[in-house]
Amino acid sequence: MQFRDLKRQYEVLQKDIDVAMLEVARTGTYIMGSQVKKLEERLAKFVGVKHCVTCGNGTDALTLALKVWGIGRGDAVFVPDFTFFASAEAVALEGAVPVFVDVDKDTCNIDPVDLENNIEKTIKEGKYIPKVIIAVDLFGLPANYPVIRKIADKYSLLVLEDGAQGFGGAINDKRACSFGDISTTSFFPAKPLGCYGDGGAIFTDNDEWAKLADSYRVHGKGTFKYDNVRIGVNSRLDTLQAAILLVKLKAFEEKELAAVNNIAEKYTRLLKEKLKTPIVPEGFYSSWAQYTIQLENKAQRDSLQFKLKERGIPSMVYYPTGMHAQTAFANLTGQQNECPVASHLCDVVLSLPMHPYMTDDEIILIVNSVVDNVR
Repeated sequence: MQFRDLKRQYEVLQKDIDVAMLEVARTGTYIMGSQVKKLEERLAKFVGVKHCVTCGNGTDALTLALKVWGIGRGDAVFVPDFTFFASAEAVALEGAVPVFVDVDKDTCNIDPVDLENNIEKTIKEGKYIPKVIIAVDLFGLPANYPVIRKIADKYSLLVLEDGAQGFGGAINDKRACSFGDISTTSFFPAKPLGCYGDGGAIFTDNDEWAKLADSYRVHGKGTFKYDNVRIGVNSRLDTLQAAILLVKLKAFEEKELAAVNNIAEKYTRLLKEKLKTPIVPEGFYSSWAQYTIQLENKAQRDSLQFKLKERGIPSMVYYPTGMHAQTAFANLTGQQNECPVASHLCDVVLSLPMHPYMTDDEIILIVNSVVDNVR
């Protein structure tokens, strides 16, 4: 059994994917071929924004967004403590300071109350200037953007939506990757929409920001390749990956999103009486990058993971260490012991296999194995 069975997905989509890859090989346009522009147009339409600018990976997407806004030394960027390292790493790479915010115990996303408390604290201390809120759509569920936007407007802050795991999610009729002033996603193979390598994208309605992102991703280009008007990076999405994503986006929209939500519903129905299952608030829609349960404590979580492994069932811990406890951020003071919910989640979360091509037999096997070992 695979945690996210990409081989099974390829078997289903093989004919169209093979044609797409061979077309790239036939034309020889490996960098910035026509498929890249076509993908950007289709992604923007799917999300519901004016512009999509693809790039090399999801981390670069965050970095490019921060560069577009000129975020740097002396600036404070508010980041959830319970997230992948890249969410905060991109901030530090630009010379700004990540301020870690606790998360909600039910959704695992940034806690608006603690967010506002940290903004007020940062303003009062006066050492750094609050500039950006990075809200992460963890495990496929959009963060609480209606409230986050009110807070951002109150303090004149920009919102950067880290939708690396959230592509395909929604709040009412508005899709993930459209909630930020700039939003980003990742096409890492295991993401809801993944390619066959690294890839990422930036989304925005702002014309000027889209032009800047396009410039920064290609060495700070101006009107042509050798007209470099700013210091940029080399972060282009390969044509081959764009061709693959065009095939996978169609399947994602037509069947995969519905399939993972159906699987999640089955998991929840069968497990909710035994342990804490994921909560999707009313009006919210998840793309289920992971299906993550919560155990009572670390010992029970680790024991269950070991017993599942004995039965050939893979599982993952996202994430065992909060941002404030990462060695790379040891130089930051005043962050320790300020994110109790995130620290608790690090000890109790466990993600079960989840992908759109799971069978009912596989779901029953996983559920029974979990229930047998949490009594």
